[in-house]
Amino acid sequence: MNKEKRNMNQVAKKENSSIALASMFEQDKAGGMDQMGSEDFAMPFLRVLGQLSPEINKRDAKYVEGAEAGMIFNTVTKQTYDGEKGLNVIPCGYKREYVEWSDRGEGTSAPVAIHPVSSGIIKETTRGSDYKDRLPNGNYLENTASYFVLTEDMQQALITMKSTQLKVSRSWNSMMNTITLKGKNGMFTPASYSHVYNLGTVQQSNDKGTWFGWNITKIGPVQDKSVYEAAKAFAGNVNNAPVNHGEGETKSKETDSVPF
Repeated sequence: MNKEKRNMNQVAKKENSSIALASMFEQDKAGGMDQMGSEDFAMPFLRVLGQLSPEINKRDAKYVEGAEAGMIFNTVTKQTYDGEKGLNVIPCGYKREYVEWSDRGEGTSAPVAIHPVSSGIIKETTRGSDYKDRLPNGNYLENTASYFVLTEDMQQALITMKSTQLKVSRSWNSMMNTITLKGKNGMFTPASYSHVYNLGTVQQSNDKGTWFGWNITKIGPVQDKSVYEAAKAFAGNVNNAPVNHGEGETKSKETDSVPF
């Protein structure tokens, strides 16, 4: 038997084994997870890795092999994605909030509080010398836009944008809002989860520094009905879901160094 035939036989055996395992496991699908609710799972955040991200520092305990500045990072699976190639996602939910933080080194790494935009708390702030919106108690607010997305590999994830990335957020929102289709009752704007977008990264800069940020382009309509239904279901589930900012946005040197 030549080498090519041996390789083909090995592939066939692996495929047959996978099918047999799937058949066996299917009988007990989700077994052992009966008592787990949505609050028992960590929603992954998709983050842009920067020059100060611990994931790219080989001496840091959080180092991820192969990670580089400008890559996209999944905080739960620890998977990295090429920032130039980008990652296709379907936006399924959106929320904007004012997240209140204490300065790095003070208190816990979790937010002090999360305020709805409608609270009007931003009116109580003054702009500090560090370009942060400071409350009378010394804490600062970050105007934060959050997106619940379904990735190209059908993973649910969160993306947050703040400071310099709010411009990207507004641009993305405009992309979604300006899509129009013609239906039986005339023109209409489809749901956000009707279209696929590519999330890549680009190097950005202003007079205060250089960093990597999001770059978003529209790919086109969702073509697969099952994918659309999955995105629609996710959208329904996250309609009133809270964003756990403490998991994906812990205070760090990296966060503090992003220019405003």
